[in-house]
Amino acid sequence: MAIVDYPEAGQFKQPDRPKLADVLGPGLITGASDDDPSGIATYAQAGAAFGFALSWTLLLTYPLMCAIQMISAEIGRVTGKGIAANMRRCYSPFLLYALVSLLVVANVINIGADLGAMGAALQLILPGPQWLYVAAFAVVIALLEVFMHYANYASVLRWLTLSLFAYVATVFVVGVPWGTVAFHLVVPHVEWTTAYFTIVVAIFGTTISPYLFFWQASEEVEEVNEDPAAKPILEAPEEAPRQLQRIRLDTIVGMAASNL
Repeated sequence: MAIVDYPEAGQFKQPDRPKLADVLGPGLITGASDDDPSGIATYAQAGAAFGFALSWTLLLTYPLMCAIQMISAEIGRVTGKGIAANMRRCYSPFLLYALVSLLVVANVINIGADLGAMGAALQLILPGPQWLYVAAFAVVIALLEVFMHYANYASVLRWLTLSLFAYVATVFVVGVPWGTVAFHLVVPHVEWTTAYFTIVVAIFGTTISPYLFFWQASEEVEEVNEDPAAKPILEAPEEAPRQLQRIRLDTIVGMAASNL
């Protein structure tokens, strides 16, 4: 394990208060990615079955997401390596490959569900074979990830998060009974049935997904790699206050976008 000489207590400068637009990045993109088609389908099913009775889960998923995503982002920013690379350094190869294999299986299923939903949505606008739209989405996304520069791709994703405001606009159109929402937000309604607990598990499972941990940590690593002047906190501990403050604000906003 490397030994790092940290500055004395008085050497850290109080970080300047960052501007919101300057710090939103990996956390916001990760939070927005959690509102994927498979997640929306889960929430829609929960709403159709139980109405607003499961609103209380928000008070649990939001702080849990903030905590685990902050830890994931800090791992990437402090070490300059993603979660898998850190696991390789700290744990046995067997454990690493076992966990990553499970993640790959879950990701493939999740991506397949998302592509299928995207193809079905486009089919509603442009009549045609769904499989063709699914294949087109897959090819375009893969090509962009391989050939588009990270900074440009991240910028596109950051702007695409504005699409989440469509949900905000919908709230003012459908006439939400805010009194009912507020009641169920603070007063849990529990039904001792298999269907109820299955939906609760599905909500937590689709909201706090393992791929999000790896995603945000890897994005922090990419942010370091993209900036020639940037270094992992282990190599530049004087950057810790500013970078950790940025990660905290970015993650809080990003997870709020995910949950709301």
